[in-house]
Amino acid sequence: MAAAAAPPPGSSPGDAPEGPDAEAPERRRKAHGMLKLYYGLSEGEAAGRPAGDPPDPTDLNGAHFDPEVYLDKLRRECPLAQLMDSETDMVRQIRALDSDMQTLVYENYNKFISATDTIRKMKNDFRKMEDEMDRLATNMAVITDFSARISATLQDRHERITKLAGVHALLRKLQFLFELPSRLTKCVELGAFGQAVRYQGRARAVLQQYQHLPSFRAIQDDCQLISARLAQQLRQRFREGGSGAPEQAECVELLLALGEPADELCEEFLAHARGRLEEELRGLEAELGPSPPAPDVLEFTDRGGSGFVGGLCQVAAAYRELFAAQGAAGAEKLAAFARELGGRYFALVERRLAQEQGGGDNSLLVRALDRFHRRLRAPGALLAAAGLAEAATEIVERVARERLDHHLQGLHAAFLGCLTDVRQALAAPRLAGKEGPGLAELLAAVASSILSHIKASLASAHLFTAKEVSFSNKPYFRGEFCSQGVREGLIVGFIRSMCQTAQSFCDSPGEKGAATPPALLLLLSRLCLDYETATISYVLTLTDEQFLVQDQSPVTPVSTLCAEARETARRLLTHYVKVQGLVISQMLRKSVETRDWLSTLEPRNVRAVMKRVVEDTTAIDVQVGLLYEEGVRKAQSSDSSKRTFSVYSSSRQQGRYAPSYTPSAPMDTNLLSNIQKLFSERIDVFSPVEFNKVSVLTGIIKISLKTLLECVRLRTFGRFGLQQVQVDCHFLQLYLWRFVADEELVHLLLDEVVASAALRCPDPVPMEPSVVEVICERG
Repeated sequence: MAAAAAPPPGSSPGDAPEGPDAEAPERRRKAHGMLKLYYGLSEGEAAGRPAGDPPDPTDLNGAHFDPEVYLDKLRRECPLAQLMDSETDMVRQIRALDSDMQTLVYENYNKFISATDTIRKMKNDFRKMEDEMDRLATNMAVITDFSARISATLQDRHERITKLAGVHALLRKLQFLFELPSRLTKCVELGAFGQAVRYQGRARAVLQQYQHLPSFRAIQDDCQLISARLAQQLRQRFREGGSGAPEQAECVELLLALGEPADELCEEFLAHARGRLEEELRGLEAELGPSPPAPDVLEFTDRGGSGFVGGLCQVAAAYRELFAAQGAAGAEKLAAFARELGGRYFALVERRLAQEQGGGDNSLLVRALDRFHRRLRAPGALLAAAGLAEAATEIVERVARERLDHHLQGLHAAFLGCLTDVRQALAAPRLAGKEGPGLAELLAAVASSILSHIKASLASAHLFTAKEVSFSNKPYFRGEFCSQGVREGLIVGFIRSMCQTAQSFCDSPGEKGAATPPALLLLLSRLCLDYETATISYVLTLTDEQFLVQDQSPVTPVSTLCAEARETARRLLTHYVKVQGLVISQMLRKSVETRDWLSTLEPRNVRAVMKRVVEDTTAIDVQVGLLYEEGVRKAQSSDSSKRTFSVYSSSRQQGRYAPSYTPSAPMDTNLLSNIQKLFSERIDVFSPVEFNKVSVLTGIIKISLKTLLECVRLRTFGRFGLQQVQVDCHFLQLYLWRFVADEELVHLLLDEVVASAALRCPDPVPMEPSVVEVICERG
């Protein structure tokens, strides 16, 4: 309990008993009260509670803490265990505070010792400094006294010396005036025209002021005569024009200083400058002549920049310095002068740049344009009214557009060259034992070649937007060049021209379509399909990454371009089906039209044309399979290859045809045929072709069998002719069903062929199915 009665941490020591330390808390309390009065706070507000609350004597951190009240409260409200805990907590806090205090003392002990030593040394140094300052003040006082006495002694002499110096200066000026004519004459003889003009300028005002005095009047007359002779010699030197632009400018400057008329000098200055600059232009034009070989474009622009553009800058700078007093009229003369000669220089540069349009490399051309544009920055700033910088930028932009057009033509030519190579590879004879490149290899070669040409064109166009090129920060090259020029004009334009070229092979027979190899149509369709699936999006993404477009102009979406490529691939594949179907149809049509079906012999073999049809169909299947996937087929019946057309069996044929061909019912046959067609599924011969092998072969076979059907309907058959058709159709059925998506399609068409032949036969007696099978297996 004794420990509980000890002053707790945070309690104010103002309640301590008497002693010397009692005054310090009293002072702190007074200072605290003054702070409260300054901020207008009551004791409660200062303690962090509302002003209306009374002070709490049990608050350990409060200013009104009372130990007795605190102990009484603890004894009344707390049990023994809590009292012991309170005592333990207070002891712990006291020890922690003692430890913190001891740590602070230890940490700052060395600092206190060092500060004490420093203060002691400063006291000693200040004592020495005070002694030195006292001696300095004494010496300054002595010096001041000596200076005052010397000034008083020399005051009279100083006034006399000042008067004599003024008289001496006046005499020197008079001597200069009297010697001025001889000096001017000597300067003129020695060719020091600048010095003579400076002498004349120094004396002009004095002679003008005192010209009423005879002596000064005579000096002025002599000086005017010498100045006139000097001006004549300067004009003669200026008109000869043998010196360079700085010497010419110096002559004009001296003539202006001698008071010559500025308008006349301005005209003469521009006339002489025109002569020198036109000589530079004639030299450049001579390099473009037909006889001598023209230098490379970089050397040409260097010569023009150092010769003509440099001379124009010197002329403009000298003109603005010499004739600044001419104002707007003089500036307009200079602008018209620069505009005229600059236009002639630009025409020569464009002629030289036009000779570079046939080259494939842009690096040298872009370097030349960069130097051309850089050299015209200085005259563009000096002669803003002439518009030289804007004209130079327009030339660079025009050349950039022409280069993009050239690259587009190059891409188109490369595509046509790839097609020519494919044609030659397809038409080349195959040596025995050595196979040529397949369609897949040709397709990969064409796609790789076109993509490499596109990347090369993008790299060449990217040189115009490189950071080190001076004109790359122009608005055109940061916006329109990237979006409308490269993306739309070059890439999108080439892809669309490629699709148009490919579609041109789908023209009607007699034009391009007649001479187009079917394999080329198939390859082009696959190429366009590959572009639709991957290449277009890759190329446009590459373009957008290389050319950061900052233009808001509308561009062609990737989806639109892909849809155009897909439509082109569909048209090419459809035309391929038509062409291949036409080839097989021609064989079938000739085989039907050139045979006498009424007097033909009993069939013993399958006709050779049917074997050729199966062989050609198999070859087409292999060819299409090199580029397109298999596709989806309907489920095949187990007896597809063994189907013998039950409609041809003798029992069913007799029941089907015998009543129809009796003389008493000539119209029943047509009626039965028409009724059968009503219930049969309609076959769309020219249905859309899908991008797979099965769909392509289905379209070709439909066209071929439809042609065979129509040709059969136009012929008249004998009994053996009908049986030959029956054998041929069974042979086709044995092999063609595996190429189509739905085998029922082949069955229906072949059924119609045999049925049509039976309708066109006066004596429709079909062959036994077993015999048909034997003949077909033997064939």
